[in-house]
Amino acid sequence: MSRREKLEKLLTAEPDDVFLNFGLAMELSKEGSREQALGQFDRVLELDPYYHAAYYHKAALLIELGRSDLARAVLTSGLAATRAAGDAHAESEMGELLAGLS
Repeated sequence: MSRREKLEKLLTAEPDDVFLNFGLAMELSKEGSREQALGQFDRVLELDPYYHAAYYHKAALLIELGRSDLARAVLTSGLAATRAAGDAHAESEMGELLAGLS
């Protein structure tokens, strides 16, 4: 059974588990299922709008796909979430990624 299949099986029992949803998003991205990964990152952010890593990795994937405008919007939202949570490290990483888009 692949990692993706294991995550999907675990999610049938716990569909609202943020960490499992994030793991699936990352696995989908790694497999090259990029559009599915983007949808899964959206699911993570629906469950937890302060899950900083989801903003970062979704934006990085959008950049890979040449969708810089959408990546900029995701990073802007992510920066607001990191500031609200007081996570200076995540804020710094997202700020650097956003600066690279300018």
